[in-house]
Amino acid sequence: MLKVGLTGGIGAGKSEVSRLFVSYGAVLIDADKIAREVVEPGTPGLAAVVEAFGPGVLAADGTLDRPKLGSIVFADADRRAELNAIVHPLVGARSAELEAAAGEDTVVIHDVPLLAENRLAPLYDLIVVVDAAPETQLDRLVRLRGMSEPDARARMAAQATREERRAVADIVIDNDGPLEALEPQVRKVWAVLTERASS
Repeated sequence: MLKVGLTGGIGAGKSEVSRLFVSYGAVLIDADKIAREVVEPGTPGLAAVVEAFGPGVLAADGTLDRPKLGSIVFADADRRAELNAIVHPLVGARSAELEAAAGEDTVVIHDVPLLAENRLAPLYDLIVVVDAAPETQLDRLVRLRGMSEPDARARMAAQATREERRAVADIVIDNDGPLEALEPQVRKVWAVLTERASS
C-alpha cells in the first residue's frame, strides 16, 4: 500500500485532482468529508463542539451551522485550535479504519487540506501538492464559489503559505492553467504512484 498525502490551498484544485485519482483506481480518504461525518447530529463530535462553542453554532434542524462556526474560527486562531482539538482526533481514527480496509497494493490518497499546517507529512509515504498562484486561488474562490473577496482572503490567510506547502511536497502539480492542462499531469503522477505501490 502506498499512502499519499494530497494537499493544496483553497481554490488550488485539489478536489479535481483527487477526483481524477479515484477515476484511475485510487482509494480516496477525504479528511473534509470525514470531518463533516464526525459532527453529524447525534455524534459525540457534535456534542463536544456545542459544549465548546455554545448552542448558537447549531442550525434550526439540529445540524452544525458551518458558516456560523466558520465565522468564529476563521477570525480567531485560538478558537480554531480549540475546534481542531475536537475534530482532528475523530478524523484520524476514522481515516485509520478506512485505510485498514484498503487492499495491500492499493494507492490510498489522503485528501488533507491542512497537511502542511498540522505538520502531518511524516504520516505518508509521499506528499503531492496541488499548487496555484494566490491570485488564481482568489479568482476561483470569488468567481466560481461566489465568496466575497474579504472572506476568500481570510480563508487563504488561515492556511499555510504556498512556500510552506511546496516545502513538504515530494511532487508538485501545477494547476494555474485551464482544466485540460491538469489531466495529463495527474495521469503522469498516477503512473509514478502505481509503480511505487507495486514495488
